[in-house]
Amino acid sequence: MTAMPATGRRERKKAQTRRALSEAALRLFSEHGYDGVTVAQIADEADVSIATLFAHVPDGKEALIFDDGAERAVWLAAAVHDRPAGQPILRALRHCMASRGPFAGDLPPELRRKRDLIVSTPALREYSRKLWIAGEKTLAEAIAAESGRDPSDMTVRALARYVLEIPELAGTEPDPSAALNAIFDLLESGWPTPA
Repeated sequence: MTAMPATGRRERKKAQTRRALSEAALRLFSEHGYDGVTVAQIADEADVSIATLFAHVPDGKEALIFDDGAERAVWLAAAVHDRPAGQPILRALRHCMASRGPFAGDLPPELRRKRDLIVSTPALREYSRKLWIAGEKTLAEAIAAESGRDPSDMTVRALARYVLEIPELAGTEPDPSAALNAIFDLLESGWPTPA
């Protein structure tokens, strides 16, 4: 068994500060609304300077309650690469996305509160969309590798983009899971020809 590499003191301190900022932002956004909170208030609540806040989160207050988005690309690519033999790529992506974000039904209260805040706040939804779209290249490469196509093939890139737009399109619907399934049904079967 391989031992996990030790995290240095500096990395632990950075992670602790980042976590304190995220928790402070989520708490303040929940209490006062996103637009009712300033960066200075978040820094004060987390007991750090504004300069420290921006050193950890240069994108500003929208980014405070998110990770860097890299994890999304990793688990979507893993869903494609690690799917059961014979399972279509889109089916694997559907199952993967159905258990996350606005589609997850069994989130703990803290994560549900965060999800609801993101879904109800336009600036946070837009930042979330930016993080999803940032995974386009990674997802396109995974789809291409599994389908024997070139990652630069427009159809591969389009499919990756369509999948990554689903959280924004379906996440604010009254029944996000039904919307997710409707979009994947369309992607899997194609647009029906009128009779």
